[in-house]
Amino acid sequence: MASARFAWGIDIGNRALKAIKLVRGDNGLRIDDFEVIEHENVLSNAGDNKEALIQSALANFVQRHATKGGVAAISVSGVSSFARFIKLPPVEPKKIPEIVRFEAIQQIPFPLDDVEWNYQLFQSPESPDVEVGIFAMRRELINAHIKHFTDVDLNVQVVQMNPLAVYNAMYHDSRLKGTTMLIDLGAENTDLIIADGETIWLRSIPIGGNNFTEVLVKSFKLPFNKAEDLKRNANTSKYARQIFQAMRPVFADLVAEIQRSIGFYSSVHRDSRIKKVLALGGTFRLAGLQKYLQQNLQLEVEKLNELAGGAPADAKLAATFNQNLLSLVSAYGLAIQAMGQSKITSSLLPMKIRRAKMWRDKTKWFGATAAIFVVGTGMSLLGYYLRDLEFKNAADIRESHIAPILTQANDLSGEWRDKVEGNGSSDRLTIQNVRSMLDGRGLWIDLLDEIFSALPPVPEGYPSEAYLKAHPRPTREIILIDKIESAYYPDLLQGLTGAPPELGLTAAAAGQPASDAAIPAGSRGFIMTISITTPHKDGFLYALTSFIPNLRKFDRAAMDKWNTDNPKNPRNFYIAKVSAPMQQTQIKDDAIRIQQLTASYADAQALLGTKPGDQPSATGAPGYGGPPRFSGYQPGAYPGRFGGPPGGAPNFAGPAATGGGTGADTSFYIDRLTQEDRSQDWELKLELVVVIDPPPAAPAP
Repeated sequence: MASARFAWGIDIGNRALKAIKLVRGDNGLRIDDFEVIEHENVLSNAGDNKEALIQSALANFVQRHATKGGVAAISVSGVSSFARFIKLPPVEPKKIPEIVRFEAIQQIPFPLDDVEWNYQLFQSPESPDVEVGIFAMRRELINAHIKHFTDVDLNVQVVQMNPLAVYNAMYHDSRLKGTTMLIDLGAENTDLIIADGETIWLRSIPIGGNNFTEVLVKSFKLPFNKAEDLKRNANTSKYARQIFQAMRPVFADLVAEIQRSIGFYSSVHRDSRIKKVLALGGTFRLAGLQKYLQQNLQLEVEKLNELAGGAPADAKLAATFNQNLLSLVSAYGLAIQAMGQSKITSSLLPMKIRRAKMWRDKTKWFGATAAIFVVGTGMSLLGYYLRDLEFKNAADIRESHIAPILTQANDLSGEWRDKVEGNGSSDRLTIQNVRSMLDGRGLWIDLLDEIFSALPPVPEGYPSEAYLKAHPRPTREIILIDKIESAYYPDLLQGLTGAPPELGLTAAAAGQPASDAAIPAGSRGFIMTISITTPHKDGFLYALTSFIPNLRKFDRAAMDKWNTDNPKNPRNFYIAKVSAPMQQTQIKDDAIRIQQLTASYADAQALLGTKPGDQPSATGAPGYGGPPRFSGYQPGAYPGRFGGPPGGAPNFAGPAATGGGTGADTSFYIDRLTQEDRSQDWELKLELVVVIDPPPAAPAP
């Protein structure tokens, strides 16, 4: 593309086709031509007529302008495409494609076979951090979009997301000074692009110029086209006040979404502060919008007034160009990339088209190669004849000298295999089998280490009396693991077949074969059930925010990083899936748990020679005539915590466990570490899928 004589950047928007032609000038790229062709109806309201409107605009475009000999770059909407930005762990550059592919499988919400995807690395020269942008779009949507252009013989060589094209344009024109927010306000959507040094952040908002028009349609009972004209001429209309009053809710919604986006960006990038806002898009021709944003965002909002590529040389074209400047930025960025001078070079152009272009570029060399081959063939035939004659004349030498040596070499090779190489094979097999018994001996130790390290840390001071008094039980950030159960599956995907959807382990419906990008086909491992309890009042939400995210951190990328950092102690497993907490129940409401606790408590009483209902001993230990058998408890150290007198028996309010009366013994509800009632604690279950001995990652595209 860098050698193209000229390039067209073509952006088909909801209201119009916009295009810019770039050529190479003495001082860089220069705008040589442009076009704006409005659709008869906005595409979002055209229904089945949408395709015909696009085809009509493109046919009109190619009739007006020369496109042969140049290349074209086209845009796709930020709403219909996918973008995700991820920081990579520190790895060797040659491993980056492999890690990016793994991240793409995790992040893109469709199988990779169903999308066209690409990525772009962002790295500042003075920073070791590497950020990757992963971009994707459904293959069927891209193919249908490209077909519109190929049907009119346009040489499409770049397919780029609209917000990235806008970023390329402003980066090329050196408009990004400090942390800058670009607001590209189109007809249907608003693209927000925040550029900070070598990194960018994107978000698309479903609010655009058509929203302003639609409120005028409803307020003044006008057809869409007339309402659009009213909006464009609102500043000079005698009904300007009523028009802006009707559009005020859309102004407010737009500002609220932008403020929400700025707030989110600031919470993630705490060291970054937006210095200015650059206003782009045809909707910014609406009078008062720039001022309204500036007042409400409390930021400098600058409206774009020129492009570095200049304007067409023709004076009439230049005047029309300047009127439409704000809506031509995306087309400008597309043409810059087609000319090979963009910051972001990734493209969603389908691979089959890239290969076809590669072969076309090589075709021009085939003629010269063929001519050389014809001349070279005549020379090589003569050489072949002379060497063949020489070979036949040396037949006697081969028979008398070379053949005996080959025979001796084959005999010696056979003796080596029989007497040396094969000797001790049975012993080596025995040694190999013995050594294999040690394989995986550390698997469960390491796996349990990952699970327990994911628990919230024990609060400082717990379980001292001072801590317990200062922190009521429902506020304590503690999670306890009661039980871990596991089932081994030689094929995890088959093990997940038919799993109920509420487990969160597979996207497949119940009874359907499971397929998950995080679980490679044919991999083996465990499906584990972890039973936990927590006194925290939030129960489900507390586990969801403090335990589950930590479990999910040890994924395939984390395993690869661990093995890179710890080559002498590698880990051969990773946690592929973690379900949300299930079966949230308070202990007092779990009949099965109460039966288990009752039986366990009765066994303890029988062991100590007591029975339910015995009064506490002089030591103050509840429920049986002897001190409790656990570490960290001092008799009488925590008096009266349950409403009873100091040193006396607890006054439980939980349900009766053995007989139904209010006087029934409920001592099995006691937290043996703190001597508190734990009947209000929450118990939950969650599911893990652990892949062991995963296959090597797939090669990068």
